Amino acid sequence: MEEASVVRKIVLMIISVIIVLLLIGALGTFIYVNASMKAVDSDNDTTQVVEVPMGATASSIGQSLEEQGLIKNAFIFRLYVKFSGEANFRAGNYELSPSMSMQQVVDELNDPEAGNTPSESAAVPEGSDIEEIGVILSGSLGIDQQAFLDKMKDEDYIKQLIDEYPDILTEDILNKDIRYPLEGYLFAATYNFTSSDDITVDKVVHMMLDKSQQIISPYLDGFKQKELSVHEALTFASLVENEARNEDERKKIAGIFYNRLADDMRLQTDPTVLYALGEHKPRVYYKDLEVDSPYNTYRNKGLPVGPISNFSENALEAVVQPEESDYLYFLAGDDGEIYYARTFDEHEELIEKHMHLDE
Repeated sequence: MEEASVVRKIVLMIISVIIVLLLIGALGTFIYVNASMKAVDSDNDTTQVVEVPMGATASSIGQSLEEQGLIKNAFIFRLYVKFSGEANFRAGNYELSPSMSMQQVVDELNDPEAGNTPSESAAVPEGSDIEEIGVILSGSLGIDQQAFLDKMKDEDYIKQLIDEYPDILTEDILNKDIRYPLEGYLFAATYNFTSSDDITVDKVVHMMLDKSQQIISPYLDGFKQKELSVHEALTFASLVENEARNEDERKKIAGIFYNRLADDMRLQTDPTVLYALGEHKPRVYYKDLEVDSPYNTYRNKGLPVGPISNFSENALEAVVQPEESDYLYFLAGDDGEIYYARTFDEHEELIEKHMHLDE
């Protein structure tokens, strides 16, 4: 009897431990699932358009939402819509925000009036300047081009935007020498609008700045490590964007710019001359290099007064993580290839070999 009693006590103790562990596990799971259901960032009410393709599964939609920072956990999303029976998503475009809980996201995706198919869109390429963006918005969305350009120079409007986007817009852009304060700050992307949208200059600008903030924010610490302000970093990125064609070239050219700045050399980058001239042409001539402008990096040391265009995320990455080398010069040959040199004599040899210049 004594042995049986001991066995019972051991069994009861093991069962008790198992029950406690199960309860702890259940509580932990509840806390984890509950946290996953909450908003990614309740203070971030910026919105972005999310496309749900025809035939998309709850799994693929959840993965896309997690990657875009709109839900915390794609797996929990898939389980939630499965067990709640709320997976009747329609193809379309939905405006979602990181401030929305998972339930709110699911409700929006199930709203038959929310997922409007875009009736109009504007595709803004990388390396576009403000005036080119104005042409695109006019042709794609019917925005008055001059009204857009006027808004881009409206100081009161710009100050209002600085208040709204303090992480990326600073008073640096109010420098009187800057042609357009928002030059470089309107990110390259495709912007979709539905038939119910009231498409105004202000709405388009806010959509573009929302996108810029989303892209730029992860690089802010990197800018600080490079001792660059946001304005300087975006200016740097615009130069890299206009000089390079791919990721490898961007990182190498960014490294060369850093080398030249460290040696107190002028950057001497042709795209800044073209921007100063207000022209787009395939070749910069010697006479062009004398243009008197704070954008002209042949006449002025350091970075120009501001960006000369928008840029790709790769260009931002190149500014933060440039390729280290001992190159100080590069040129784009007539064959489209980029050639690099360590000394001015090497650079001149490459010019003679790969370029045919007219005075």
